[in-house]
Amino acid sequence: MSTLKPLQIDVVSDVVCPWCYIGKHRIESALALVPDVPVKLNFRPFFLNPWVPREGISREAYLTQKFGSVEAYKGIAGRVVAAAGEEGLVYKPELVARQPNTTDCHRLILWAEAIGKAPEMKQRLMELYFRDGGDLTDVNVLVQAAADIGLDADDVRKRLATDEDVARVSADAQEAAEKGISGVPTYVFAQKYAVSGAQDPNMLARAIREVSAEINAQAAE
Repeated sequence: MSTLKPLQIDVVSDVVCPWCYIGKHRIESALALVPDVPVKLNFRPFFLNPWVPREGISREAYLTQKFGSVEAYKGIAGRVVAAAGEEGLVYKPELVARQPNTTDCHRLILWAEAIGKAPEMKQRLMELYFRDGGDLTDVNVLVQAAADIGLDADDVRKRLATDEDVARVSADAQEAAEKGISGVPTYVFAQKYAVSGAQDPNMLARAIREVSAEINAQAAE
């Protein structure tokens, strides 16, 4: 019996995007529906708010600039909170006090990838932000999050103090934008088919099965 070629899925998303939080859960649910299909899942950076400075800004200033007012976001937030809840996720927008620039978060995910823990790193950062209202501009919060998933705290603290991989993360996010990705999450299958939005797991599972069959048929020709 021939072994199937793994299907590469690139998940382009940002740590502070609530639909990306939901979308990560949905792609993982989709993978559970197709356990027989080998998949290589990669998390790729995207900057939802590239204009936010590296040190971050207050959540109030952010919501006012992006949505017009804090009140204007409340209606939108209610829908997202409900959608998150349906996935068994917790989003408490009222706890978020600071809006981060996510460059350092994406660096942590990249470094976690080296030990096979990118999904865990991404999940930890998202839980800190959406569930706990954690300040992702605080280096101590980031270092602790990295330590929680098995990275060396002292090593991460030293690396965060440098510009290591800042250019790489920025270039990867820029590449996604240049390829026309403007809404996240976007799932890119086999580097050729893109599905945008936090789609239903059943729909994603069908896409995984179809594209996997296609790439394996091509490999067999």
